[in-house]
Amino acid sequence: MAQSPINVGSVLARCGRKCNVAFRLASAGFRRVRSGPLYTMSSFSTGRCLAAVALTVGLAIATPAAASPQLVVVLNSDEASLSIVDRQTMKEVDKRSIGREPHHLMLTPDGKELVIGSTTTNELTFLDPITGETRRRVRNILDPYQLGFSPDGKWFVTAAYRMNHVDIYEAKEFKLVKRLPLHTLPSHMAFTRDNAQVLVTMQGSNQLVAIDLATQEVAWTADVGEAPAGLYVVPDGKRVLVGLTGEDAVAVVDLAQKRVVKWVVTGRGAHNIFRMPNDETRVLVTNRLDGTISLFDTTKLEVVDTIRAPGGPDDLDFTPDGKQIWVTQRWRRKVTAIDLATKQVVGTVNVGRSPHGIYINGPHTVSRSVAPPPEPTDDKTAQTPKASLPDLLPKILAPLFR
Repeated sequence: MAQSPINVGSVLARCGRKCNVAFRLASAGFRRVRSGPLYTMSSFSTGRCLAAVALTVGLAIATPAAASPQLVVVLNSDEASLSIVDRQTMKEVDKRSIGREPHHLMLTPDGKELVIGSTTTNELTFLDPITGETRRRVRNILDPYQLGFSPDGKWFVTAAYRMNHVDIYEAKEFKLVKRLPLHTLPSHMAFTRDNAQVLVTMQGSNQLVAIDLATQEVAWTADVGEAPAGLYVVPDGKRVLVGLTGEDAVAVVDLAQKRVVKWVVTGRGAHNIFRMPNDETRVLVTNRLDGTISLFDTTKLEVVDTIRAPGGPDDLDFTPDGKQIWVTQRWRRKVTAIDLATKQVVGTVNVGRSPHGIYINGPHTVSRSVAPPPEPTDDKTAQTPKASLPDLLPKILAPLFR
């Protein structure tokens, strides 16, 4: 029988799982004929080839993305790289180059892609949020330091810390529709609960700027304190919390009065603010200089607990069960996992220089500015049958006979 090329990569890609392709193909009788995913088979090995593909498909179905829930992505901002960490083993399993100075990341509104901004190479990198594989890049996004999607999914907004402007893009195609020069050092952002405005902290001018999304113009500004950074709009939508990295406090801004109405001491270098899983009345505030994380009650407007996290705690994310936080330590090249119930460190992972943004695949990730779709409640919807091996084999094996 004449040998014919087979695109094994395209066949196995449908399985949704990485496997040791070289080993299985070699043992089955495939022979590589040139660089790339093309292999040939001869008649004597046909049966073994089909068996190898069937085995691969069977494994993919039997353990669908078994390691996926353990995925952690860490951005090494001073190393132009990202680390992939296995949460179960607490080991870095991959490190790959990315555009220079990657700082922050965010899920797309549909949750299907993880967007990473590289500030000095002016690009966005899109990862599969489950496998961590790079899917595509979008160039000419100028200095995307901080980024987020409006709650309605219509707008994609970036804060250009180095270039002193805020850009508003049409979210679907990432088409720039407005650039607003702002002075100086636009840092973090949050969207108001009514989807009307995006709030941006200005670390250089110590201000909070509100941008109207309908008119795409600055609506108002307020002086808030030294080096404002992270933001959190409280559940009633009437106030926003602002971390003051140049001080030791969180400023409480009344959005109707457009001014600070209270300062609450948390710790030196109060920086970023993160909502707790399933409880919008409590947030965590990272205090970089103190090496602590404050548990802050948004109804009482007070600190109710403190967690030790030395090494410059910056960004964090929650495990899928909501029981642990994983915190990037900017000054120690590490990520630390902390049990929220005991406040004890349960492990550390060595990563790259100046780790900043972090993402954990799961329902409680903070890298989401659009609420996830509701879980199916209908029994018929929730119990959709999974594809079986006999169902998938004809589609997977069809390319072998073309």
